[in-house]
Amino acid sequence: MSRLDSMLRRLSAQRDGLNWAAQQIGDAPGDVLDLGLGNGRTYDHLREILPDRRIWVIDRVLQCHPSCVPPDEDFLEGEAAPMLEKLAGLGVKIRLAHYDLGFGVKEQDVAEAAKLSVPLARVMSSGGLLISGQPLVGFEQIEGPDTIAPDRYLFYRA
Repeated sequence: MSRLDSMLRRLSAQRDGLNWAAQQIGDAPGDVLDLGLGNGRTYDHLREILPDRRIWVIDRVLQCHPSCVPPDEDFLEGEAAPMLEKLAGLGVKIRLAHYDLGFGVKEQDVAEAAKLSVPLARVMSSGGLLISGQPLVGFEQIEGPDTIAPDRYLFYRA
């Protein structure tokens, strides 16, 4: 598979997974978390499909497209672990989290996701959903939409 086809497959899986998760959470209470803003495409999509939810964003630096800059009060800039602890200290409960952090080295990305699973669990509401490109630990893995290959995106319940 070409890198272009692989990217298109990943982006389609991400969109389909987020749309599915938004339907699954319905009107259950809780905020949304986008871990890894990047250029802001996912954040922009979350704003569109969940317009009435508060969307928290965590990333090391703010370098997204200007149309996708989150409000200052919802953006936590810095390393993910301390920012998740800050959210936990605020009493925030997340109903839907999208995990999209990574260095681009599979072994390093898997290790980081495992490490961040602990503070991530502290902010998740019971029954909340996590959508991730990396394996997370300590959550119940569930089946996502059947349009997504099992190895492409991972789905969890807190």
